[in-house]
Amino acid sequence: MKILYFDCFSGISGDMTIASLVDAGGDPIYMENELKKLGMDDEYQLKWNKVVKNGITSTKFDVTLLSEEHEHQHEHHSQEHAHDHHTHDHTHDHTHDHTHDHTHEHREHTHTHSHHHSHRSYKDIVNLIHSAGFEEQVQNTALKIFKKIGEAEGRIHGMPLEDVHFHEVGAVDSIVDIVGTAILIHQMEIDKVKSAPVPVGGGKIHIDHGVYPVPAPATLEILRGIPIAGSELKAELTTPTGAAIIAVLAEEFGSMPSLKVNTIGYGAGTKTFADHPNVLRTIIGE
Repeated sequence: MKILYFDCFSGISGDMTIASLVDAGGDPIYMENELKKLGMDDEYQLKWNKVVKNGITSTKFDVTLLSEEHEHQHEHHSQEHAHDHHTHDHTHDHTHDHTHDHTHEHREHTHTHSHHHSHRSYKDIVNLIHSAGFEEQVQNTALKIFKKIGEAEGRIHGMPLEDVHFHEVGAVDSIVDIVGTAILIHQMEIDKVKSAPVPVGGGKIHIDHGVYPVPAPATLEILRGIPIAGSELKAELTTPTGAAIIAVLAEEFGSMPSLKVNTIGYGAGTKTFADHPNVLRTIIGE
């Protein structure tokens, strides 16, 4: 039996997950080609390279958005603002100081948001994944992860799942992170996933609805029933996307299981901390 253990001592985000799977031997070219089935490859470019984080050589994975609307670089790929992805009542205006023109047309959308691709509804995403023609296992895993986030959002905002719109998680990079993770887990033939308790960090973060303590409401909601680990770091270590990935994939949480270690992967996060390597360690063994 092939077991994967997420040693998430520095938390987890979508990009860190993909980076650590690639570092542990997942095939990024295969993933990139499979992702094309979503029909969104004109919207993004994938990049992965080696970086050194506090002395540890690790893989960094980035989704660069190609559409003009995203030249303001919301740092979507870094997931530093993943907690921004809260659902909206679709009446207010976004007052981010984007440099682009807000008057462009909104394809397929009637609500008045300033950039169309970063607002996809839960239903849009489900249809996108269903019509891609992935292998069943990949499709099911990706749908479960999105449902986990959608349900958390729905509970927080008091609305049914169908009405949930993803502000940030519906953005291209989060779809790539979640579907890409499902593709790699399947491609690597992982039988079982286990994880360490999940550190969420501390301090405060700015989300669309004001200043909140870490973890963001969505992250905490997603991690219901999952052991959370304390951390001295004043930063958001676990994003909603990362929380949903681990909540869906991991069957058990605890210290490292006894296994014969075959491969180890390190996925780098965007932030750098003085005396704490910001990486996700993935251990695969029998």
